[in-house]
Amino acid sequence: MGAPESSISRNAAWDLLRRYNKDPFHLQHGLTVEGVMRWFARDQGFADEEEFWGIVGLLHDIDFEQFPEQHCVRAPELLREGGAGDALIHAVCSHGYELTAVDARPEHLMEKVLFAADELTGLIWAAAIIRPSKSVQDMEVKSVRKKFKAANFAAGCSRPVIEKGAAMLGWELDTLIEKTILAMRSCEAEVNAAVAALPGFP
Repeated sequence: MGAPESSISRNAAWDLLRRYNKDPFHLQHGLTVEGVMRWFARDQGFADEEEFWGIVGLLHDIDFEQFPEQHCVRAPELLREGGAGDALIHAVCSHGYELTAVDARPEHLMEKVLFAADELTGLIWAAAIIRPSKSVQDMEVKSVRKKFKAANFAAGCSRPVIEKGAAMLGWELDTLIEKTILAMRSCEAEVNAAVAALPGFP
């Protein structure tokens, strides 16, 4: 697969996300996954696709706030409305494979990374905000593993999905956690600044 075209610009993607998402929590998650996906693009040797990876991350939950029961089902029409092409739509929908009513199997490495890292970013963020620093900058793999084993902690972050994602990539769970922590460190300040600038925040 060559470097795919995102079909829409990053600014247009941000505007599209905000058209359907108003909750700062959801916008923060989208921005976080965008930054994480950009880091993984560089880390995995796909720097020429960084913009595409990032836009996929930004828009991956576009339909979740308004249509949680139809997650990844309503996404194609919302994305097409915003000018997205087939590659972007498939990539976004692939993170719901076998979890929602879609049949878009993760194929490209980028899609497997999104599947693996999406839920994990939520778990790491939940672990970070209860630390004195409220940051991922001093987060360690062992701390995340401890929270991973505590089923009642951030229960909405699916451990089986994270494990399945790591297996898709052929990585040990600790490798996925370590890389995702590094990815979140790389974008934390930028994400926090973007969220703080949202109208009505906090």
